[in-house]
Parts: sequence; C-alpha cells; structure tokens
Amino acid sequence: MALYSAGVEYGIHCMLWLADDKGDSREASVRTLAELQGVPQELLAKIFTRLAKAQLVVATAGVRGGFKLARPSNEISMLDIVRAIDGEKSIFDCRNVRERCAVFDGSPPDWAISGTCGIHAVMLTAQKRMEEALAQQTVLDLVRGFGRKAPPEFGEQVLRWWEGERGDKGAEAE
Repeated sequence: MALYSAGVEYGIHCMLWLADDKGDSREASVRTLAELQGVPQELLAKIFTRLAKAQLVVATAGVRGGFKLARPSNEISMLDIVRAIDGEKSIFDCRNVRERCAVFDGSPPDWAISGTCGIHAVMLTAQKRMEEALAQQTVLDLVRGFGRKAPPEFGEQVLRWWEGERGDKGAEAE
C-alpha cells in the first residue's frame, strides 16, 4: 500500500509540465494535461483545486486560460505538492503495544511506558528524513533531471502536440 495517493503522482507530473526546460512557468488547462498524460480529467480538476488553494498554481483567464505556477519552479518543493494534495500524513500510527504486554497483567510499570516508544521514535526519524528529502527537491530540480534524460526531439514533439492541442480544442480553465 502506498503512503501517498495517485493524486500526488499526477499532481507532481502536472507541475513539471507547467514549467519549461528553463523552469519558467507556462500555462495549460486541466484537459490538456489530462490528455497529454493519459490521466483522469475529473481527478486532475480536484488536484488543481488543492494546488490552487495551497497557492502553488494560479488560474489564468480567457479562452486559452488554464493554470500556471504561482511561484518560481525553484521555490516549489515536492513536499509542498505532497502536502497540498494529500495533506500532512504520518507514516506510522503507534498503537502502544508496549502497554499491553501479557506479563504486565494490565498494569504496565513506569519503566515500560515512560518516554517515547523506541519503535515510534525510529518511525518519527524516518518520516522526518523522508520529508526533508521531499523538501530539498524542487519542481526545477525534476525538470532539469528530466531534461537530461529525454532526447531533445521529445521536447519538440511535446511542444508540437501542445500547440496543436491548444489550437484545435482551446484550453479553457477547468
């Protein structure tokens, strides 16, 4: 079972498409992003509502409106996106098993239950490190990494598709 929803994956991919290869913002409609990536438009609309509420994207007006990044791509972290879409999540829910040891016969001694549970402490450290890693990676970092991996003709193909899509069907904000 995944910790984060599919919406987080979809949202991060969309945020990458809203930044060009230099990290500058470009606009796109939810419909265009859904069609480009083969993901459900209805779910993307909900995701963009959350991203806008978190002030990571802003709606653009007009027939060709849609969404664009609300701040520079190097100022939007993966943690910002994750929290905007899924909220703050804990990777571990301590059930205080240490209090229920049969040897204690329902009355655990202070030494057994004082302080933070060792297992819980390990999980809190793991969550902190995971969130630090997400906070260190920005949209621009991922855009640059993708740019190094994809051949130049892919970017050209996407731009041709993008312009054809916007010209043929319009790109109203959704």
